[in-house]
Amino acid sequence: MKRLTTIIVEDEFHSREMLKSFLREYCPEVEVKEEAKNVEEAVQKITTIKPELVFMDIELQSGTGFDVLKSLEKMDFHLIFTTAFEHYAIKAIKFSSLDYLLKPIDVEELQNAVRKAVNASENNSQQELLKNLMNNLSSPGESNKKISLATAEGIEFIPTDQIYFCEANGSYTNFHLKDSRKLVVSKNLKEYENMLLDSRFMRVHNSYLINLQEVKRFVKSEGGYIVMNNDAQISISNSKREEFLRQMGL
Repeated sequence: MKRLTTIIVEDEFHSREMLKSFLREYCPEVEVKEEAKNVEEAVQKITTIKPELVFMDIELQSGTGFDVLKSLEKMDFHLIFTTAFEHYAIKAIKFSSLDYLLKPIDVEELQNAVRKAVNASENNSQQELLKNLMNNLSSPGESNKKISLATAEGIEFIPTDQIYFCEANGSYTNFHLKDSRKLVVSKNLKEYENMLLDSRFMRVHNSYLINLQEVKRFVKSEGGYIVMNNDAQISISNSKREEFLRQMGL
């Protein structure tokens, strides 16, 4: 069995030892080659060893995991972030379809994250995900951000202002875009609701999450419905009507 060469970037001794122990016991697909305690060590060891997988603590004593990424010429490895709390950057990490683990690390979540790394077919897509993360973190406004959407054909990076609305499709979500495409993504609508709230999106119905900046009009008749700029008619729940009108300044 092929094992992924791995580096752990973590400044706390106890956390490093715990993660190594879990990997030895529960993740035989992983071979830990090195550890790094700070930004400088991490950059040097990643550059030298060229690992296939990196576990990266977000907060390091000498900086952050993002400082490490900024200092690397190439980011051609699978990355799993670790953090002891709900870090401000977790939304950006989710936006870019990257994995993270909250400490104390849950073994099942660790195994799932490692399995995804093993199954990742190409490093190029991972490099694009990491680039998208760094762009989103440095982007001043929500409208400039791109969300990473994994479809059956590959990964698409879609600016949030190019989305008309998202539609629930069982455990999938349909993204309706300004270029007339419909992307089917294998995550449920609730996940995208949490990600897109800060980008002027609103869940107006169990089945619909809409871009409020793409609303053409609100029709009061027949129980009320929303017309989007692409002329799609979107149902609105009674419980959401008052909040929707408030968000629209009505």
